[in-house]
Amino acid sequence: MTWSFFGSVHGFFHSTTWSVIETLGALLAVILWGATVFWVWKDARRRIASPVLVSVATVFGAVLPFLGPLVYMLFRPPEYLEDVRERELEIRAIEKRLMSRECPVCGAEAEPDFLVCPVCTTRLRQACANCNRPLEPAWAVCPYCETKPSSEEPRPLRPKRPVRATRPRPEPRSAEQRAPGTQAPG
Repeated sequence: MTWSFFGSVHGFFHSTTWSVIETLGALLAVILWGATVFWVWKDARRRIASPVLVSVATVFGAVLPFLGPLVYMLFRPPEYLEDVRERELEIRAIEKRLMSRECPVCGAEAEPDFLVCPVCTTRLRQACANCNRPLEPAWAVCPYCETKPSSEEPRPLRPKRPVRATRPRPEPRSAEQRAPGTQAPG
């Protein structure tokens, strides 16, 4: 009985079915290896600026099948180049906005000591209640006279337009109140 069991196992491993399974398994392993090499190349292009380093990472991923991509994942840059550029642009835009002498609304040039924009009258800064010097919005105290800024909201320079009062609509007249000869709508 044991010979027949081992004989059948031996027969299976020497059959054409096993050779087909073996060939398909090897083909699947080669396709998976090619896919990991392609992934390393594609990911390295998005994370590394130097084409030479991208090539080195791709070759390293190809030479050591399945181990190369894992090592690459451990040592790859943490951010995409696009994210780095976007963050740098945001930082530059914030720095420009903080250092600019432009009105944030209309873009007109405004000196650092202006309280309002001379073009569109947008309030740029609040004046100190004691020395009347311009205060930055983030300041908790006037650096010139040590006075705390008022906590009230700055008043707009232009008063808001009053809201129009709507006239109430007249109610429909009853039959007795209507002029003679007119009919009720409907």
